[in-house]
Amino acid sequence: MRSPILDYLDGIIAETAHVDSGALADYIPELAAADPDRVAVALCTVNGTVYASGDSEHLFSIQSMSKPFAYALAIEDRGLGDVLERIGVEPSGEAFNELSLDPETGRPRNPMINAGAIAAHALVRGGGSEAVDRVLALFSELAQRPVGIDESLAASELATGDRNLGLAYLLHASDRLAQDPGTAVRGYVRQCSASVTVHDLALMAATLANGGVQPNTGVRLFSRRTTRHLLSVMTSCGMYDAAGDWLTGIGIPAKSGVAGGIIGVLPGQVGLAVFSPRLDPHGNSARGVEMMRHLSEDLGLHLMEAGRPARSSLRETHTTTVEGRTATVYVLQGDLVLSSVESLVREIIERPPATDVVVFDMSRVDEVLPVARRTSAETATKLVDNGYRIILVDPEQTLHDFRDSRGRDVERWSSERLAKSQR
Repeated sequence: MRSPILDYLDGIIAETAHVDSGALADYIPELAAADPDRVAVALCTVNGTVYASGDSEHLFSIQSMSKPFAYALAIEDRGLGDVLERIGVEPSGEAFNELSLDPETGRPRNPMINAGAIAAHALVRGGGSEAVDRVLALFSELAQRPVGIDESLAASELATGDRNLGLAYLLHASDRLAQDPGTAVRGYVRQCSASVTVHDLALMAATLANGGVQPNTGVRLFSRRTTRHLLSVMTSCGMYDAAGDWLTGIGIPAKSGVAGGIIGVLPGQVGLAVFSPRLDPHGNSARGVEMMRHLSEDLGLHLMEAGRPARSSLRETHTTTVEGRTATVYVLQGDLVLSSVESLVREIIERPPATDVVVFDMSRVDEVLPVARRTSAETATKLVDNGYRIILVDPEQTLHDFRDSRGRDVERWSSERLAKSQR
């Protein structure tokens, strides 16, 4: 049985198919040759399960989505105080490659614009090729696979990188660069040329959602303090001069890259990644922004929404006798959001009920968000199509007028009827 979460992600791609505005990053020859119609979306829960749709195995360059992770590595190496001496945390309100430094301190405004990212790369322990190797090793640990560099792209970016080199010399003149400008820029460009997929990026983002711990390996890659600081900077500065519109409209810590990717993080719940190469005037993926908007609205991800628990919706599973037949009972709890109901869906897919009667006991459920409702309806459809009889126990009517995704009524019982049938 296919997960309805994958069906949901397929829907995100279909619902944004009309977005064809924007243009490729033609100032980098290799990026100008990209297929503009590639598209992908991925979601990773804090337990490490990745769901992806579209061109999810297509490799593209990480570009500026590398900035948060290299910045976090620099903080782990040097300490937050030392890094803040060289790089600020204020939104710039300017384009990602603007030639600007704070007039009073000489620091770059923040680590998400190029000037700050070059300074952050220069703070990674080792310097030169060793620093690049350590950044790549970090990407590989985050993605759970070897991550390498697209050498053709790196060469293309270096050949057209005069502006970045100019930024580095300005930083060096202000005594805010920890190494030779040429070395810093070469390392930064190679960092940005790492090849990733949306599957990789969702897992990397989920590590940030999980407080700095890689969800599958359990290895702590960033301290809680570093992760909290990083997510704060991503929230205010990650989307360049569109940061205000992003925060009010979509409302999650995020970072974009000029190859067309965007990562997003909802702390304690999920990591997200989208990809579509056409860029809007701010340098962010035009279709990617719309995909993220759908995800935020459907999943209730906006940071200013009332907090919802990220715990599993599945409290327990047991078997019982219902009207003389053995039934599998799933006892649910809390608010049903996508990140919490996912554990139930995964349980059903990986370990299908051994009985043909399935009971969903929602006596302990408080609220059901629309995306969880849709996911539940699609799961019900798949179970019915596979020959299961479904009984819904929902005394508070949290799923009022609930039907499966084909409009078929679901059998409803009261808690009293369920208890009576088990005697």
